[in-house]
Order: sequence, then structure tokens, then C-alpha cells
Amino acid sequence: MGAQWKQKWRELAADQKGKITGKLVREIQVAARLGGPHPEFNARLAAAVANAKKQSVTRDTIERAIAKGSGTGPDAVQYETVIYEGFTPHRVPVVVECLTDNNNRTSSEIKVLFRAGSVGKVMWMFDHVGLVEAHHADKSLDIEVAALEAEAENVEPMDIEDEEAAGHIGARFFTQTTTLDAVTKALKAAGWVITTSELSYVAKEYPELTEAQRDEVASFLQALDGHDDVHRVYAAMK
Repeated sequence: MGAQWKQKWRELAADQKGKITGKLVREIQVAARLGGPHPEFNARLAAAVANAKKQSVTRDTIERAIAKGSGTGPDAVQYETVIYEGFTPHRVPVVVECLTDNNNRTSSEIKVLFRAGSVGKVMWMFDHVGLVEAHHADKSLDIEVAALEAEAENVEPMDIEDEEAAGHIGARFFTQTTTLDAVTKALKAAGWVITTSELSYVAKEYPELTEAQRDEVASFLQALDGHDDVHRVYAAMK
């Protein structure tokens, strides 16, 4: 939740293959740095690698990204995580997570993008949670029961866009930040196919917008998301 605004822009984003690949590679690097280079022991890395493969990222590129992120390769890279807060047009709160090797450059460029909105403290308007998105072949499963068994905090149904998972049941599980890995592993053991396992920000409230306002806000969010250093954009817009 909080990133569903992207749905309307998926076709547009598909034309930016290079940027998409870059963001997938960076996610692999960060996951490897945080949890180690072995996907079988690192749920976030496993999900990142699976997503990269679906986008036809080559095996060599994936392996180099893991080596860079974990520091085991000759060209290891260190990214700094920087968070920016503010409002879109029409006062929709937004949190922008950047990964950068040059904070001065990123800061100045993100501030330029925010001129269409405004910078301000909005973190208190979001809950910081663990997020697991997954699907299961057994459509008869009760996602509430699955959440309880995996010790997730909450769950909501999720539409499945992956053609390979057509006919599956989809769910978005929310966890405490400290239990993300454990819940992910429990769901995987129960037969769920994990597509996302990461820390996230979920808005506590969602402003009412007209259709025209939603389009304007979505355009602003798309501009943010298109920046090379922007890793995640979380907005209080469904």
C-alpha cells in the first residue's frame, strides 16, 4: 500500500527499460549488503533476484550486483540511503528513499523535482513496516489464516499481474520491521511465492482527490520515481 499509484504508469515505465534495470540491480546490491550474498539465507535478496530475472536481467549482471553489494567483488560499491519528505501537489504526503554515492548531487536534484510540490516533515503520517507481497497456487486459502500462521501483523488481498501466476491468490502481508525476514521465510515454507520482501512506509490516512488531481499527483510521483537515485517512492495515494 502507498505505491499503488504506479499501476497507471506501468506501461510508461516499461519504455524506460534501462532505468528499470538500474533500479533492480541497485536493489540487489542493497539487499546483498544488508543480508549477505546468499539468496537462500536472505529473503530480500531472493525476491530481488527473482524480480530481476523476470525483467530479463542477465545472470552475469545479477552476480556482479551481488558481489558489488556484499563487498566480495573487485568493484564493491557503497550506497548511502537518504530519505526526503514532503508533499505532492494537492498536499499528498510522500516519502522518497534514495540510494546514492553522491549525496550533494542527489539532494540538489531532488529539491528541484520537489518545486512542483513542497518539502516538509511527513514521516509521522506513515507507519514504518515490513512488507511481503506473495502469491499462492491454492486459491482456496484464507489469507487471514495464512497471516496468523506466519505471524504477520496484517494482510490484504492483492491483484496478480504476472501472467505466469494467473489463477493464483495474491496477498500483501505487513509485519513489524524486526520480523520481516522471519515472516517471509514462514510464508515461503507454506508454499507462497515471494515477489517482494522489504521495509516500507504505509500512510495512515489518504487524502480525497478528484480524478484530475490524481492525474497531477501521479505525474509528480512519476517524475520522482524516474530519477536514477530514487529507489522507492511512498505516497498517501491508493
